[in-house]
Amino acid sequence: MQLQELFEKAVKESKELPSKPDNETLLKLYALYKQGTEGDNNTEPPSNPFDFVSKAKHNAWSDLKGKTKDVAMNEYIALVNQLKG
Repeated sequence: MQLQELFEKAVKESKELPSKPDNETLLKLYALYKQGTEGDNNTEPPSNPFDFVSKAKHNAWSDLKGKTKDVAMNEYIALVNQLKG
């Protein structure tokens, strides 16, 4: 299978995990997904200082700056496989 196909399969499987991952793991999945699909985060941070969820997502994605899409996809696949057990 090609990397893109494996990635899309992992995205589907991430929605069917036996139990919901903790918030830190969910943030990591989100950031790796965004980095793998869009590349570096070039969006403005949330303007509402009390929107903690959006701020955490933005920061998690920004922390991956410079990581290639392929590496992010591979890490996402590995994390989903780890969560599946």
